[in-house]
Amino acid sequence: MVDGLAGHGATLAFCVPGESYLPVLDALFDVSAIRLVTCRHESGAGFMAEAAAKLTGRPGIALVTRGPGACNASIAVHTAFQDSTPLLLLVGQVARRHRGREAFQELDYTKMFAPVAKAVFEAEDIERLPRLIGRAFETALSGRPGPVVVVLPEDVLAETSDAFDRPPAAIDGAQPTPADLGRLRSLLRAAERPLILVGGGGWSAEASAACRSFAEAAHLPVCCSFRRLDAFANDSPSYIGELGIGPNPALLERVREADLLLVVGARLGEITTQGYTLLEAPPRQTLIHIHPNAEELGRVFRPAMAIQAGAASFATAMAALPVAAEPGWRNWTAAARADYLAWQQPAAPHDPDVLDLGAIMVWLRQRLPPDAIVTTDAGNFSGWAQRFLRFGRPGRFLGATNGAMGYGVPAAVAAKLVHPERLVLGMVGDGGFLMTGQELATARLSGAAPVILVFDNGMFGTIRMHQERRFPGRVSATDLVNPDFAALAQSYGAFGATVERTEQFAPGFEAAVASGRAAVLALRLDPEAITTRTTLSAIRAEALARRAG
Repeated sequence: MVDGLAGHGATLAFCVPGESYLPVLDALFDVSAIRLVTCRHESGAGFMAEAAAKLTGRPGIALVTRGPGACNASIAVHTAFQDSTPLLLLVGQVARRHRGREAFQELDYTKMFAPVAKAVFEAEDIERLPRLIGRAFETALSGRPGPVVVVLPEDVLAETSDAFDRPPAAIDGAQPTPADLGRLRSLLRAAERPLILVGGGGWSAEASAACRSFAEAAHLPVCCSFRRLDAFANDSPSYIGELGIGPNPALLERVREADLLLVVGARLGEITTQGYTLLEAPPRQTLIHIHPNAEELGRVFRPAMAIQAGAASFATAMAALPVAAEPGWRNWTAAARADYLAWQQPAAPHDPDVLDLGAIMVWLRQRLPPDAIVTTDAGNFSGWAQRFLRFGRPGRFLGATNGAMGYGVPAAVAAKLVHPERLVLGMVGDGGFLMTGQELATARLSGAAPVILVFDNGMFGTIRMHQERRFPGRVSATDLVNPDFAALAQSYGAFGATVERTEQFAPGFEAAVASGRAAVLALRLDPEAITTRTTLSAIRAEALARRAG
């Protein structure tokens, strides 16, 4: 099992140990090529593996025990599925002779993971284990990347075999044909207001650069799908923003005004399409959809042209496509870029004495190195980074597109382990931090030193926002009582400080970085600052006025 992982390029694995796969842990003792990181919860281990996969392009590896361990890790499998991230979840299982008796911690993983995994493989025969490992890697990486669950009965792991390890197979994705590219060129040349939307998984630095080269040469505007801000360089004159939660209204209008929409890699999911309302059905625009999974093409919106291809292969081919810029494209793109730059200017806070998140984000935009990695949890607070920070080549921004709370801290720990030389900044709300913040202990054990910003407003902010919109003034289940996050961080051996005023942030951040340890800056927020655009009171007042009217 372990030789197979190493032979397929695995160098880092995350686990919560369990007796159901003790032979694997024992084998890892002798394999220096794979670093095993012990985590404090299976969801943390899974999130770390998923984040590592996003950064390396190779399947992340997580090992968990049967039953409860697999259930705890299932959220990371769902994250990898919706984020198109290659992931291998290795799960212990009861002995084959005990199957079907509801043995201790027994589960049917084929049924359990069927909706959220690309495949579930069970090692029924030790002789076929090398082949199973190879299939797991190939399945995770082929087509639309995603998670694969490998089930390991404990009696199989106790057996021995002389079976040869299976060498890695080359993964050849679908490529656009010359005819595809020729038709694409014709459709583009006929458009007056074309727009490119990029997203999904599989973006390499080379693919992103190729897309940028094409867009800038043709003077075409490019936006990114939800939480894929680093798929295209934000400093490019062609970049015009992200189609996420609370996007720039001007960007939404640009998409509606476009007469051609070239979608590369993105799924056209609910968030990116603003609840499937941004495009009409059928689309008014000439929709050209490129995606590695044939089943995704036409799944929601029927395209005028569909091409089955991965983002990397298509971007490379697109860069060589001779498309001269039409005169109107330059003004169209320049105006859209101006909209984006104006959107990056924060408004003054409603109260000058409270922490100004807009000013802090602008300071971070200037302070963070170009190769810094930013991770984010789920919640309204993430809108500040997504609106005001800028990102370059892929691997600079990690966020779960399935909205999984608890992702931010484990992802930051994993990012620092993959790239210890780079500054890693994690962002998490007070609700999400108390779901997986205990992975600070993993950071200390492994020597990882990310800087974590905890956005502390004493509530589940996103849910409160929706609550006030639908049931104004009727607060239920969304208030929180929090610990002293700085003191909690210090108890883990991390740097910890509390920031209550805007002028405290810069020196606090520099002290956190200089500490050389995992660090937590607890940002005490005014609950009124619920989004980058409005306040809690304004949302409530609008809802009450709507009811009264």
